[in-house]
Amino acid sequence: MAKITMIGAGSVVFARNLTRDILSFEELRDSEISLMDIDEERLRVAEIMVKKVGEAVGGNPKVTATTDCRKALEGADYAINMIQVGTYPSTVIDFDIPKKYGVKQTIADTLGIGGIFRALRTIPVMMGIADNMEEVCPNVQFLNYVNPMAMNTGAWEHYTDIPIVGLCHSVQGTAHELANDIGVPFEEINYTCGGINHMAFYLKFERNGEDLYPLIHKVYEEGRMPQHNKVRYEMLHRLGYFVTESSEHFSEYTPYFIKGTHPELLEQFNVPIDEYIRRCQSQNKSWEHMRDEMMQDQKIEIHRSSEYGSLIIHSMETGTPRVIYGNVLNDSYIDNLPFECCVEVPCLVDKNGVQPTRIGELPPQLAAIIRTNVNVQLLVIEALLTGNRDHVYHAAMMDPHTSSELTLDEIWSLVDDLFEAHGDMIPAMEGRFGRKAALV
Repeated sequence: MAKITMIGAGSVVFARNLTRDILSFEELRDSEISLMDIDEERLRVAEIMVKKVGEAVGGNPKVTATTDCRKALEGADYAINMIQVGTYPSTVIDFDIPKKYGVKQTIADTLGIGGIFRALRTIPVMMGIADNMEEVCPNVQFLNYVNPMAMNTGAWEHYTDIPIVGLCHSVQGTAHELANDIGVPFEEINYTCGGINHMAFYLKFERNGEDLYPLIHKVYEEGRMPQHNKVRYEMLHRLGYFVTESSEHFSEYTPYFIKGTHPELLEQFNVPIDEYIRRCQSQNKSWEHMRDEMMQDQKIEIHRSSEYGSLIIHSMETGTPRVIYGNVLNDSYIDNLPFECCVEVPCLVDKNGVQPTRIGELPPQLAAIIRTNVNVQLLVIEALLTGNRDHVYHAAMMDPHTSSELTLDEIWSLVDDLFEAHGDMIPAMEGRFGRKAALV
């Protein structure tokens, strides 16, 4: 049976969802599940959880748990990445220091100054994982769920030949939301997306060949958009296409919605500042609740999530063909985005693995706004591959939100302060990651 390693399994709520998905397939019920986390208490809870899921589905998975990543990866067929480097304390730094400069954020895990520093913490750790994989499981399929998705996945592609696909639930999740907004059953909808993670756009949204975009536009025109989704509907009105990630995320990928000179925009578009801080606090409480629940003698409920991870594993193991949306290096999949960047496109999955499909050219306005994000992503990756710390400052200069709020001197000072505050969480940049090739 397949060996599936979960790195960062202490993210127990997410690990539970993936485990339920995996073990609910009859062909995967006796898989080996190897759990790894640096937090021993969280790891212990995760181990109990996986065993309970196995019992609930009538399976007999072999479950192991270790704080040693290399040991967890030995002989793995699949590895799922769900780490958060620096955890809550580092996240607070990413919010609090920019706020002193007048830079407000909502999520700060994908782009913006917070996303930049999350990448600087996370990518070096992932490179260490890659080094271990090359030695103990060179044929593994790596499934990355960790943000900032495009930077993490893109850096990996430029560092190692271990196959990776970055996974997110925004494409299928937003499709469900749109189906609800226009009153069409999700099962009847066919769509095609293309772009980058959190900034992919529905290029086609149809039912039996009928274009459903007029119904989506009608939601905006009649003012029926959900209150939490005002930003995305406004961008639909301006660009003509609907974006896959949530309004709170999207508000900080552009210079239009969070502006110190126009504070009224926050209320107008219902932008939730510091949203991720609140989510982290809620997630910590959820973990405590799950820990207490796992210690009790009660069965765990089984229902599938919308995540792609288990579908990929099942398709590769059984040959069942499926289409998922994955984040991969742009090997001519989208013509008017840089080929060295990470894109999100439809992928066929079967015994042959994850096979991305070609989109071609995006509408020019979509490619243009996406490139404003890609500029930041590539500069951060370049900084880590070459050890050139200056590129971190350049990335902050190019960031749409940061650059719309601060002067050059303020940007430089902000980056200095963040480096100092994070300290050893960000390794010294000495170019040690540039083993394959820098981007330029």
